[in-house]
Amino acid sequence: MMKLSGIAGVLTLAAVALIGGAAVGQVRPQTSDQPIMIGADAGERTNTSFSLRGRAEVTQGGNRLRADAIEGASAAGGDISSVTASGNVYYVTPNETIRGDRAVYTISNATIVVTGDVILTQGKNVLTGGRLTYNIDTGAANMAGGTNSRIQGVFYPQGN
Repeated sequence: MMKLSGIAGVLTLAAVALIGGAAVGQVRPQTSDQPIMIGADAGERTNTSFSLRGRAEVTQGGNRLRADAIEGASAAGGDISSVTASGNVYYVTPNETIRGDRAVYTISNATIVVTGDVILTQGKNVLTGGRLTYNIDTGAANMAGGTNSRIQGVFYPQGN
């Protein structure tokens, strides 16, 4: 996913490995059996979708997705297969915070793709870029730069 070259590429790859790697070894507690709470200024539900508009929020366990709008889609009569959040997107877990302009969460592979001015924070460590692919179950993260921009990060050694 990332196109890297030279020393900067190696450092960037190491940084991504650090921020993602810290969580890779941690199997996250499954939250899928916990209740899902929603909130918004307005919302609607059909047989194949739901839509939340205005201060939209979906919370399950310790994870929270907040945005200007959140929409979910499914096959006819089936479970929700993907969730799209747009405008001031925040995805917050007990360990990470991800911010971006738009996010698409695909439930089948537990992956969220965040685009726009993306900021991933884990403790004091910060990684920024234009596109983040993040696996919610493993914590693995891949960041790419945006149009005419690079990824950047600040990482603190453990204990600092």
